[in-house]
Amino acid sequence: MTRDERRVVSPWNIANVLTVLRLALVPFFVFCLFLPGTGWRLAALAVFAVASITDHLDGELARRYGLITDFGKIADPIADKALTGAAMVCLSILGELPWWVTLVILGRELGITVLRFVLIRRAIIPASYGGKVKTVLQIAAIVLYILPGVPEELRWVVMGAALVVTVATGVDYVVRAVKLRKVARQARGE
Repeated sequence: MTRDERRVVSPWNIANVLTVLRLALVPFFVFCLFLPGTGWRLAALAVFAVASITDHLDGELARRYGLITDFGKIADPIADKALTGAAMVCLSILGELPWWVTLVILGRELGITVLRFVLIRRAIIPASYGGKVKTVLQIAAIVLYILPGVPEELRWVVMGAALVVTVATGVDYVVRAVKLRKVARQARGE
């Protein structure tokens, strides 16, 4: 292989399999969450935890072993949004999380996902530190809402922090996208 030849990475690699697994776990999580009883609630928490761990693992494996694929670039954010989105929608349907919180977070997530798809041909804006903090806070808040017996004040503090960081990182992402587009236009001589 010469220097100019690029290594072709199969879309069927461990990172993408974990992404698909995360997506496949979403219906099981939803099923468990809607069933009555503490046992089902804990089962939903276990499924959510496993799916959340795959979110970290797939990205780590893709970067470490050069397993980044076009499929992964598209499927990973969809799987992430499907998991957290399903959790928040379900918690809102159950009356445990206000709809306005779910709508603000999902609006930001869907907007940024669409923006990523628009930009995917030109460039990838890497996840920022704030984006990683956002993900951790969202997952932590969802876990606190799923887990029985957690004080409501603690749930609200963590979800409030997740909400603030989610909106702030959304604004940051849009600003970075606008700058990237401006640089691309200048490079093309427009």
